[in-house]
Amino acid sequence: MLGINIVEPSNAETALVTNPGMYQLDIILKKGHNLAIRDRGGTSDPYVKFKIGGKEVFRSKTINKNLNPVWDEKVSLLVDSLREPLYVKVFDYDFGLQDDFMGSAYLYLESLEHQRNLDVTLDLEDPQYPDHDLGTLDLAVTLSPKEGDFREALHSSMRLSDVHRKAQLWRGIVSISLIEARDLQPMDANGFSDPYVKFRLGHQKYKSKTIPKTLNPQWREQFDFHLYEEQGGFIDITVWDKDAGKKDDFMGRCSVDLSPLSKEHTHKLDVPLEEGEGMLVLLVTLTGAAAVSISDLSVNILDDPHERHQILQRYSVLRSFHNLKDVGMVQVKVIRAERLMAADVTGKSDPFCVVELSNDRLQTHTVYKNLNPEWNKVFTFNVKDIHSVLEVTVYDEDRDRSADFLGKVAIPLLNIQNGERKAYALKSKELTGPTKGVIFLEIDVIFNAVKAGLRTLIPIEQKYIEDEPRVSKQLLLQNFNRVRRCILFLINAGCYINSCFEWHSPQRSICAFLLFVLVVWNFELYMIPLALLLPLAWNYILVASGKDTRQDVQAMEDLLEDEDEDYEKDDKVPRPGHSDDGRLPESHILVDMLASWHFEWIRVMVDPERKGFINKLYAIQDVCISVQNALDEVASYGERIKNTFNWTVPFLSWLAIVALCVATVLIYYIPLRYIVLAWGVNKFTKKLRDPYNIDNNELLDFLSRVPSDIQVAPSNRNPLA
Repeated sequence: MLGINIVEPSNAETALVTNPGMYQLDIILKKGHNLAIRDRGGTSDPYVKFKIGGKEVFRSKTINKNLNPVWDEKVSLLVDSLREPLYVKVFDYDFGLQDDFMGSAYLYLESLEHQRNLDVTLDLEDPQYPDHDLGTLDLAVTLSPKEGDFREALHSSMRLSDVHRKAQLWRGIVSISLIEARDLQPMDANGFSDPYVKFRLGHQKYKSKTIPKTLNPQWREQFDFHLYEEQGGFIDITVWDKDAGKKDDFMGRCSVDLSPLSKEHTHKLDVPLEEGEGMLVLLVTLTGAAAVSISDLSVNILDDPHERHQILQRYSVLRSFHNLKDVGMVQVKVIRAERLMAADVTGKSDPFCVVELSNDRLQTHTVYKNLNPEWNKVFTFNVKDIHSVLEVTVYDEDRDRSADFLGKVAIPLLNIQNGERKAYALKSKELTGPTKGVIFLEIDVIFNAVKAGLRTLIPIEQKYIEDEPRVSKQLLLQNFNRVRRCILFLINAGCYINSCFEWHSPQRSICAFLLFVLVVWNFELYMIPLALLLPLAWNYILVASGKDTRQDVQAMEDLLEDEDEDYEKDDKVPRPGHSDDGRLPESHILVDMLASWHFEWIRVMVDPERKGFINKLYAIQDVCISVQNALDEVASYGERIKNTFNWTVPFLSWLAIVALCVATVLIYYIPLRYIVLAWGVNKFTKKLRDPYNIDNNELLDFLSRVPSDIQVAPSNRNPLA
């Protein structure tokens, strides 16, 4: 791992003459002696950070449960000033908690002899407790002048982000199936717990669902991690008890060492919990490296006719049932950006670009002091789900703090036109409004339609752990209105049917009566899926003739535009609109009530005399979040069913047509009792055939790929420049 730290030179010409140039600092982090105890078990999980000039340039691996760790890690750093010392800090890694400080030391570079290998022992200290003995670190250090012109190095665009990438190329995939836990410790007064599990491998984190009131929970969930180290690594696992109204209780921890596990084989592991009771049952599978790469624009596989032909053969229809997980590949050419936002006080920015597909994340180098950067990079990803959305985000690199957001585009893979170079207007983080600038991309997607269709019927890949949900007045109102629209649709449909019975329109009632008699007299079970094909066919004709069947999208766009800044400023809770007679609408009354509970919780938190109500108010907040999420789920399923029939995503609508046709043929030729018998036998014997099978509902998995109106609106409002 490399780090580069370039300091702006003085304007004095003599400084450039007398400065010998860049220096290469080679360090071997050997081991530690008698490090500080930070864990309850009398040990620590130490790792080391190196900093130069306030910038982190190296982080070691974590050695679990060891006060005399041996790292033997090498790092080469390029520095241009010996006045800045190397700052060494040691931490104890605590998954799910803040890491504990274990001591620090300085290595003064000016005191080192050049081109000589030196063994250095650093005494660790805590500035707040200088008398404490925190142990020592052993290093081997070599400082060598770097040949070459300092000016040339200065004007090079290569800095820390070019070499020490935030997102490396991974060497494999680790799939973990969380099956169950046994004999967990009871944490609640009722003698049970509400357990959930957190996983961490490096910066990658996952969180399982919560299973209420049990000591032997069954999760049946799968998580995929990127593996960056050839020798494997450790997956840290913690188990927690979910508590409403207070901090979740820690139930135990364990870790899985990946280094002894063979690849391309599924390993069943019964892992006992430390600092707790019980064990976890896991299935761990390591697979080889995925086809991900970063290259220059002049070197990309799809421009080579031979390579392109091989890829097309790999995803041809004849190989539809070979390696079902390998659905396709996508190649993204990140060309350049223009007219970006100025994020620095100099009126410039230091932009770099991050390309994400599901949990796969790669990035370009940084172009410094430029509002019209050119990257000319090619990224290649494996496609595991053709319904994934490609996200391209532009950031401004800051030396001493996190990167600033400059803009983002989100492009569904199914909307991509192969080989066409386009300028995409950059949007806000929520894709609800424009920001300044455009980015030029050229994207190619090659996939197998049969594999893509089959993968649609399995659970969607989970994203890494995101921010915890919080009460949002605007989001509550938005979800309430979405549910109300779905209910109004059903009410209107019921009123239309009832009007046929009431003979409001004799012509319509006569037609409805004749249709009713005809259908009932000739009804067969196969007519149900056949009838569902009719609205699909009708909407296809409307779309093919140029008529838009998605009238609700514009309404949803307007709603999102009105609430563009609500997620950033929720705590302000602006006053909602009133009706003409001065009263609040019903939806606003509900949301105001929930918001008032939220503010009462905040007020009590700062009032020591009323902390007896904190637990109740925490519970109210959890109820608000549950209501908010439940409204979103109900509305989303209604909108997804509607969007399936109105051809919002043609691939999914065609897949629905194929499924309905197959269902019609099966029901027509096979007696219903045989179909039900086969379904029942499969359900009853599934666990006997595969005890660790992760069950799923194919219909819900299909609907999870159909975008809701909230997801459709931003993509429609991401026009091409």
